[in-house]
Amino acid sequence: MILRQASATLQTLARGYPVLAITGPRQSGKTTLAKGTFPNKPYVSLEDGDTRAFANEDPRGFLSRFPDGAVLDEAQRCPALFSYLQTRVDDKQRMGEFVLTGSQQFGLLSHITQTLAGRVGLVQLLPFSMQELRAAKATPLQLDEQLWRGLYPPIYDRALNPTQWFSNYVMTYVERDVRQIIEVQNLSLFQRFLKMCAARCGQLMNMSSMANDCGVSHKTIAAWLSVLEAGYVVFLLQPHHQNFGKRLVKTPKLYFYDTGLAAYLMGIEDASHLSIHSARGALFENLVIAEFMKHRLNQGLASNLYFWRNSTGEEVDLVLEVGERLQPVEIKSGQTFHADFLAGLQKWERYAGTTSLAPHLIYGGETSMLRSGVSVQSWRDLAGA
Repeated sequence: MILRQASATLQTLARGYPVLAITGPRQSGKTTLAKGTFPNKPYVSLEDGDTRAFANEDPRGFLSRFPDGAVLDEAQRCPALFSYLQTRVDDKQRMGEFVLTGSQQFGLLSHITQTLAGRVGLVQLLPFSMQELRAAKATPLQLDEQLWRGLYPPIYDRALNPTQWFSNYVMTYVERDVRQIIEVQNLSLFQRFLKMCAARCGQLMNMSSMANDCGVSHKTIAAWLSVLEAGYVVFLLQPHHQNFGKRLVKTPKLYFYDTGLAAYLMGIEDASHLSIHSARGALFENLVIAEFMKHRLNQGLASNLYFWRNSTGEEVDLVLEVGERLQPVEIKSGQTFHADFLAGLQKWERYAGTTSLAPHLIYGGETSMLRSGVSVQSWRDLAGA
């Protein structure tokens, strides 16, 4: 089993919170993480019909079966449990007693905020990070293969073909979840929307343009997008507000949590196809930004990620808020370093002055180095910040 970085975070939270919650996309390893981090706790799946009926009909009796706590998988399936959990943990005051896992889009977080606020330590678990794969010596040999395969655990645990796995993933999870949450009258239009999101990976989000291209209303696009965000399929990277005397772009950028899923939706069938694909640069940028996101969430921290772009098109791909200062990161997919890779960062430093921390460049090559005061980092050494 590949060791998850979030396991240490859960163990730390278990010393300060009576309830722990793990949420994230389907098939990201939430159940495996909970069982592996707390192997001595009984495991209960509330997907099981008989178990769920017991928990809904007699919540107090159900919880009494677990005097030392338990891992409750898909906890949002039993809303009645949450108020009884509150009474239980308030009465016993024992830390790390219950571990809840579930999907945000089906209400786990809403139930927590309504009845368990202040009592829950939350971890959002995304697919494997490259650092986790590297520690397990499971990193693919080539960058294009990494972009194509993505980082969902089943592809590595079961040696599955990524294209086949993502095809089933979209049908059995993404589309099913959307149908359960909102009414989709024309599934083919939603499928087109999914592919349009992939084609716009790394671009400024323009819902009006997507609505026109898809043949639906702006309101429908907003609803579909909100479901994909809640299901950890896509996220919007917000622009940073610091203007340095320049007018700024205020529109967020669209990214996928996993490049393998984006590549599948683009119709990329193998790594060699991706190597000559026009979206390769966007997918590499997506990979890097998602890795920074994982680094934060694996520590139980909120995102501090932004991009910076002014009205004349000058841009920094990624900006991290570090206290009152900003860490700029430029991302280039080229395998050979060129001095002009640094042009955007050099402009940024002139604008930002003392606000800027030492800049970083992450590129698609194999060698990390220091060039002109910039830390140039190979994609293989990527570990977030």
